[in-house]
Amino acid sequence: MRITPITGTIGAELSGLDLKQPISEDLEQALRAALDTHLVLVIKDQFLDAAQHRLLSEVFGKPMVNPYAPGKAPHPEMTHVIKEADDAAGVFGGGWHTDLSFFDQPPNGSVLCALEVPPFGGDTLFSNQQAAWDGLAAPLREILNERKLIHVGKPYGIKWAPPIEEQSMKGSSLRNDPDADRERFHPAVLTHPVTNRRALYLNPTYTLRLEGMSEEESRPILDALFQHTTQPEYCCRLRWSEGMVAIWDNFSTQHYAVNDYYGYRREMRRTAFSGYSISDYSPH
Repeated sequence: MRITPITGTIGAELSGLDLKQPISEDLEQALRAALDTHLVLVIKDQFLDAAQHRLLSEVFGKPMVNPYAPGKAPHPEMTHVIKEADDAAGVFGGGWHTDLSFFDQPPNGSVLCALEVPPFGGDTLFSNQQAAWDGLAAPLREILNERKLIHVGKPYGIKWAPPIEEQSMKGSSLRNDPDADRERFHPAVLTHPVTNRRALYLNPTYTLRLEGMSEEESRPILDALFQHTTQPEYCCRLRWSEGMVAIWDNFSTQHYAVNDYYGYRREMRRTAFSGYSISDYSPH
């Protein structure tokens, strides 16, 4: 396995691999170590079927079902992210976010396989939240250190639901769930259990307010943080090709699906895994 960094901050392309073949214990360890270091891994030209996709996910943890976008039998743990060529709506996963951070136990990573991609566009941006913590001004560090943030599932609930469904996959994702409005408290800063790198854990899609503060009081602090955490210096941009696989650490990154390919179809297949719980990343 060869590892080539994508940027100086985040991401690496792996080559010399055929993930359709059985994955040895040594390769499992090497893949986990690469993810711990680079946070986003890219492997081109794999063309995995659903069973191979699941086996790759199991290298990192137990695949979990997304109740808001479950897959069809026999693989409910696999969400097919599809946007048809004539769909003028927003894209599923548009806007900076960390997957399902409003869950009591969010997934700590994901594996995404490209099944059909447009000839251009449809890229995905990733931002390194460890680097964002390293670069954070001292006054903001003091505010966030040992503090929790409140996350809610705005798009999936009732209280903050948009008046009109504006994103694609209208028939495949669930909405209007009152439990998505329930506040979940997670540490603002997580510590990686292997590398001990600290990372901000927040995102504009699901983070509502700071513990002990109202939404109104939290807004200027959160806006400053959201702007800081997605600076270009912390980011990489993946251009997809058919058969490509991407794996990311959901507790140390944010990502953004770019909606710039109207007129072309795009289909991706995603699993999320729960190898670590959020408490494994929390201060002990």
